[in-house]
Amino acid sequence: MALSNDQIRAAAERLDHAEKTRTQIRQISLEHPGITIGDAYAIQKAWVDMKIAQGRIVKGHKIGLTSKAMQSALNINEPDSGILLDDMFFADGGLVPSDRFIATRVEAELAFVMKTRLSGPDCTMFDVLNATDFVVPALEILDTRVERVDPQTKATRKIFDTIADNAANAGIVLGGRPIRPMDADLRWIGALCFRNGQLEETGLAAGVLNHPATSVAWLANKIAPNGLALEAGQVVLAGSFIRPIETRKGDTIQADYGPYGSVSCYFA
Repeated sequence: MALSNDQIRAAAERLDHAEKTRTQIRQISLEHPGITIGDAYAIQKAWVDMKIAQGRIVKGHKIGLTSKAMQSALNINEPDSGILLDDMFFADGGLVPSDRFIATRVEAELAFVMKTRLSGPDCTMFDVLNATDFVVPALEILDTRVERVDPQTKATRKIFDTIADNAANAGIVLGGRPIRPMDADLRWIGALCFRNGQLEETGLAAGVLNHPATSVAWLANKIAPNGLALEAGQVVLAGSFIRPIETRKGDTIQADYGPYGSVSCYFA
């Protein structure tokens, strides 16, 4: 790791202040050109620890950058992950307060609700299916506390910035019809995603590492060296299979999962 503990703590504090004031900060990768993936996750953990100290409760995990196209664009070869906290969950069909966020986007995903503890290493897709209580349609609300493009250098945000920023996670909406993991071929579950009644994006869950359970297995293996596991009752967002949809105040987002129902929210 290239950053000191003090630098990691300072970056986490800047992210926390950015979220609370709705003011984006300069890219951490520009402030610290030698930053590593390990540093980025250390910053994320320090920020999440601050939130827990402020009363938040860990409810699960999110996995991002699961498509080959996104990985190639960022010159990486694996996904990233972040933490879901209790204040990130919004009701299906409910209101999402726009003034809480900076620049929201929405993605369509499948969420896995764990039935039993799942730990790596050597966790497989089949272990995930056995450990999952049910799978449910979901919307993930993204926000960025870090500038996407630096106004001076025009440099774009790097993978380090996204990971430190809790993988750009801000909210989650669960809806539709819960599915037992063996009752459907999860690869073929798809969504039609609408903004204000206009079709914006479509996709199939196979876009997530060929099978969304593979994504969950990756996470269980990734966090195992730190003594962590996916705990019973936790929600795991497996990764988006559409491009992010930009949203503004007044927008209604709906994802139609066909026989598996729909999930929606309104940005008030």
